[in-house]
Amino acid sequence: MNEFLDVVSDPTLVEQASTLSNPDLASTDFGLYSLFLRADWVVKIVMIGLVMASIQTWAIIIEKIMTLRRLSRKATDFEKLFLSGENLSSLYKRINGRADHPMARVFLAGMREWVRTSSDGKEKKITPELINRVDRTLNGAVAHEVGFLSNRLLFLATVGAIAPFIGLFGTVWGIMNSFQAIALTQDTNLAVVAPGIAEALFATGLGLLAAIPAVIAYNKFTSDINRYVARLDYFADEFSIFLDRQSG
Repeated sequence: MNEFLDVVSDPTLVEQASTLSNPDLASTDFGLYSLFLRADWVVKIVMIGLVMASIQTWAIIIEKIMTLRRLSRKATDFEKLFLSGENLSSLYKRINGRADHPMARVFLAGMREWVRTSSDGKEKKITPELINRVDRTLNGAVAHEVGFLSNRLLFLATVGAIAPFIGLFGTVWGIMNSFQAIALTQDTNLAVVAPGIAEALFATGLGLLAAIPAVIAYNKFTSDINRYVARLDYFADEFSIFLDRQSG
């Protein structure tokens, strides 16, 4: 009896029951905004959170697309410059302090280790020990750039993994409230039940709307970044081979 009184005293359920008891009112509008306004406050919080996650997801997607395209273009230009036969010292002086993409930063890291071996700032005789140090420096620089490239991908993975479950939570909560409101009206007519169920299912739809692009983008960007890192590794190997040839 006390539990029933608690249900009756809940203003949210009373409002839903009033809506459900009036089929004309319950079925007037199934627009997304109307579904949001009629939803329980918990479901509203879920919806708002999912919409914000979706907006942030698309912001990351747009930013990553632009960034990866720019980095790929700059890497191609730098590879051509590196293979053009220009003296490494002059190339180093030209881009030192102005490296704005990973491949140039990897090159600078290797060159700094090379130049550091000479007190007067000029390259001394290249030895296997120097090549090994430069090689380790290049590998460390590539690993550092991987972290830079993977920035914010964790957010996409998180949204893709949990957004459907958050939406499902909102759906379960909304359906529970709908059933409690139906219990007050003692009316199970489909026209009466449908609005409350639609409000609850809207949360699941938002969860999928946030998760699907996040999963697709995460997989796409992971593949693109892996290919770009392979280019960095190849460039680092070419740099080491070039130094090895110089020592010979």
